Amino acid sequence: MRKALVVEGGAMRGIFSAGVLDQFIDSSYQPFEFCIGVSAGSTSLASWLSQQKRRTYTVITDYSCRPEFISFKRFIRGGHWLDLDWLWDITIDEIPININNLHSQPIPLYVVTTDIHSGQAHYIQSTPDNIIELLKASCSVPLAYRDYPVIDGIPMTDGGVADSIPVEQAYKMGAKDITVILSRPLGYQKKPSKAPWLTRKFLASNPQLAEAALKRAENYNKSIEFLQSPPKDCTIHVIAPPDDFPVGRLTKNKNRLDIGYQMGIQAAKNAMDNLDGSLTPKR
Repeated sequence: MRKALVVEGGAMRGIFSAGVLDQFIDSSYQPFEFCIGVSAGSTSLASWLSQQKRRTYTVITDYSCRPEFISFKRFIRGGHWLDLDWLWDITIDEIPININNLHSQPIPLYVVTTDIHSGQAHYIQSTPDNIIELLKASCSVPLAYRDYPVIDGIPMTDGGVADSIPVEQAYKMGAKDITVILSRPLGYQKKPSKAPWLTRKFLASNPQLAEAALKRAENYNKSIEFLQSPPKDCTIHVIAPPDDFPVGRLTKNKNRLDIGYQMGIQAAKNAMDNLDGSLTPKR
């Protein structure tokens, strides 16, 4: 029964997984044999594996809320809406990921990125040499961030474009007991684009990426169906925000972010108490 942990992205909604994983740190809970993260979910996992409590919380509630990072005025002038170059540079300088801790512990981290040429998901294991650029690539929202980080010679973008909730990939990798941390309440269904022609226009230079973006809702909803009706040889535990989760993709309100973080902490406590001992803290 290989155990895996899968964490969805969602930009500022990642505050929920930050709360869950910080509670896992407090509970010394690390029973997984591997983990897979997407976008903000991958950065939350990196902080958890390196035992850096509240690092992701600080990135989201402080650095990500600054105008140097989010600026629609800059975007309409031709710059980044979400300036990942600035965010990565300042956080690496001021609150760096402890790369030694991350890669000296036994749980491998796989990060999802999307190949801009093929539109296919790549599941890349982090190493001390690739971790910084790999996390950046997974968080690179197309259009909002105008560059494409290069991983293994391939320009990459947001992993959520091709695989928002890589639970089926975890199963294909041999996991039979999978815990999934979502960033939206369970039952959410993603709606297809209302203007597919606009997506194709904006991503005209990378048509396969455009098609992947247009299939995102379909793939997302298939993943939710997999969560709710997994194969007979697979057990899935879902940790999801409650229906009144107040955080959206670009929420900057500190009070709402703090509420979302506390919801994550409480959800982790509930999971460890209620899931038949499967989330009992490691002794």
